[in-house]
Amino acid sequence: MGITGLPESETLRVYDNVISAIGKTPLIRLSNIGRELPAPLYAKVEYFNPGGSVKDRIALNIIEEAEQSGRLKPGGTIVEATSGNTGVGLAIVCALKGYKAIFVMPDKMSQEKIQLLRAYGARVVMTPTSVAPEDPRSYYNVADRLVAETSNSVLANQYHNPENPRSHYETTGPEIWEQTGGKVTDVVIGMGTGGTISGVGKYLKEKNPDIRIVGVDATGSILKEIWENEGVITDEMIAETYKVEGIGEDFLPSTTDLSVVDDIVRVTDKESFLWTRRLVQREGIFAGGSCGSALYGAILYMEKENMEEDRLVVVLLPDSGSRYLSKIFDDKWMRENGYLEAEWQEMSLAEVLGTKVQHELITATVDEAMADVVDKMKAHNISQVPALNTDGSLAGLVREVDLLTHMLEVEHNHSDDETITSIVQPVNESFPSNTHLQDVMPALVKNNVVMVKDDDRLVGILSKIDVIDLIYQ
Repeated sequence: MGITGLPESETLRVYDNVISAIGKTPLIRLSNIGRELPAPLYAKVEYFNPGGSVKDRIALNIIEEAEQSGRLKPGGTIVEATSGNTGVGLAIVCALKGYKAIFVMPDKMSQEKIQLLRAYGARVVMTPTSVAPEDPRSYYNVADRLVAETSNSVLANQYHNPENPRSHYETTGPEIWEQTGGKVTDVVIGMGTGGTISGVGKYLKEKNPDIRIVGVDATGSILKEIWENEGVITDEMIAETYKVEGIGEDFLPSTTDLSVVDDIVRVTDKESFLWTRRLVQREGIFAGGSCGSALYGAILYMEKENMEEDRLVVVLLPDSGSRYLSKIFDDKWMRENGYLEAEWQEMSLAEVLGTKVQHELITATVDEAMADVVDKMKAHNISQVPALNTDGSLAGLVREVDLLTHMLEVEHNHSDDETITSIVQPVNESFPSNTHLQDVMPALVKNNVVMVKDDDRLVGILSKIDVIDLIYQ
């Protein structure tokens, strides 16, 4: 579905090199997510750039300016503090122009980004996330130190390099204007270095000053407070750690022009990641975490504005989801960080055991007196108990029904020192603790209980009532 009144066309292009393919990314209507929104919502999908993100746009300009100024000479080195995407764009240009690259990254970044940069031949230096910008260990200061120590090197300096916003003024802004036929009314963009929102905002406001430029900030960042305070930073503005990558800051980059920003909405990590997953599930757009931030920020903004249907909203989606497979698209990581509620069928047996009221594993030994085992089962209100051999290995299971049947055998001579050896039932099913619950349900239905083991060590026993409690708790 195209924008009404704007002819659709498709031109096949041939390029001399991969750099020439940067930009000209598609604008895609979000027809499913946007179905209940008051106005049409279009996504500017930046993972169509050759390096997979919007940051490809700034890399060439930054390096060519360094060349033209004489600061960067043949065989030199590009150093940059980056959350990953800028590094990829710079690495592509370095590969074509024969430069070396060193990238400094906070340790919260995904493993995929680190591996990708190394695939381009770059050196990657990791730094702690939870330190202040002025700390010598911060990735800004480490990058400065590496430049000082490396001959014929320059800092790309995306946070303070005017080539950053200029790249978006010259490419991203004009593309949005042309693709919407000048009908765009609102543009929503995540804020990190501020280069994208500043360049796009400057260009579009020159075309139509009524276009509203909306920033999206991460919960934990202080960019929204700085904007509300007209660019002045106070001691009360304290940044906190957050996990979404690529947006938010604990200072104001000089590449950010707050004068073009009309509003800023804030989104949490959980909202960002859940909307990132919804985006691929409902629209087929496999985007990264800050894309979920921008998308949900756009939805919050549209709902707040109660906008009319004649508005046309564009949200910029910065990068690809392929760089977050080990995090946002990993259910285990999402559950461990409290962002995803597990469906009970997908829980591991270890997780299920952790929900039981009785966490302690109660066992008996095969040479233990039957009367003592009965007392133990009564004391802990359990209906079965694993029986262990003297070497600690699992012998089987003693169930209350087996105890009762044995005691009712009148011909049997019961004594006080009688052990449970004769009534231990063999266990046919045992599973590792990382097994999904859905995979043991047939055995559980058949045998009433299953044993949970790790490296042949018994760690728990799971019964039907445990699963029933789990589902209804």
